[in-house]
Amino acid sequence: MAIIRIKNLLLRTYIGFKAEEINKQQDVIINMTIDADLSQAIKNDTVDGSYDYKIITKSVIALVQEQKFKMLETLTQSVLDEIMKSKKVRFARVEVDKPHALRFAASVSVELEASRNERE
Repeated sequence: MAIIRIKNLLLRTYIGFKAEEINKQQDVIINMTIDADLSQAIKNDTVDGSYDYKIITKSVIALVQEQKFKMLETLTQSVLDEIMKSKKVRFARVEVDKPHALRFAASVSVELEASRNERE
């Protein structure tokens, strides 16, 4: 078992359903926890059989920046689905923060998780 964490990925996207949000990009902060089977890569000290976190990060960046989302929940699910495309991933958790979404709060976030058992 190997846990990979990608922390505080700061991106800009179109998120929201109010008139003032629809055509204005806003910051989102994404945290991902990925449990992948990397036993062979670790044992052999090789990239063969590894999980390339640079590739998934680029994929998430493209997904978030190229789409528009009305709901934070939908954005979070989309990122989770992108991570779960890899058969090496056994479990993933994604939290997406929307800073300054509420007047007196630093941010609002949605966290979702999935495991391979749930998807097969």
